[in-house]
Amino acid sequence: MRNLIASALVAVSILAAPAAQAQAPEKLVHRIEAAHSILHELMDTPDKGIPLDIAASAQCVIVVPAFKKGAFIFGGEYGQGVATCRTPRGWSAPVFVQMAGASFGFQIGGQSTDLVLIGRSHKAAQHLLHEKVKLGGDASVAAGPVGRSAQASTTELANAEFLTYSRNKGLFAGIDLQGDEVNQNVKDTAALYGDDVPYQKVLSGAVPTPRVAAHFIRTVNELFRKGRAQKAN
Repeated sequence: MRNLIASALVAVSILAAPAAQAQAPEKLVHRIEAAHSILHELMDTPDKGIPLDIAASAQCVIVVPAFKKGAFIFGGEYGQGVATCRTPRGWSAPVFVQMAGASFGFQIGGQSTDLVLIGRSHKAAQHLLHEKVKLGGDASVAAGPVGRSAQASTTELANAEFLTYSRNKGLFAGIDLQGDEVNQNVKDTAALYGDDVPYQKVLSGAVPTPRVAAHFIRTVNELFRKGRAQKAN
């Protein structure tokens, strides 16, 4: 009888898991899909994308689809993104982040761009565990190089914890995000995993990747793997 009850409970849990994942908020599924598409396009343009030797050194990857700039002369920047970090067991399940900052310069109307941030050190990964990280303040940052390799390395580039890229009209380029802030989006992360799952637990790799995010993590891993393969040759 006990075996029968145990088998029934296992069956219920197996059936419930896909149902729970299917209940992921639509806005979060859309955000993950957008981040996945950006990385795929990045890999399809090796001559105008993130150098593979940069990808090989990645410890964390943050993708912010449709980062918005607006207003006239003085504007604001704001975006919602997805982040994952490398662990001894592979890339972690994703967490959600927010980016915000001040935008100065001549701007007419609003515009948006896709952002990719590559964290290159364990220190960069640790920064993401803080509630808020100021780029250029708490963590060093530089506009990333573009192309098949980062041959034109500078001291600033070599020491940067984060390298930052933007995509506009299909083309990737380094972008200066000095002063912008990356914040944990605890609310959206809890909406995907539950209120009792800490941010740190997800990024440490202790939480299984939800089905809705599996393709995004596979793409991050593919980018990293291609970088490591080129570095080995």
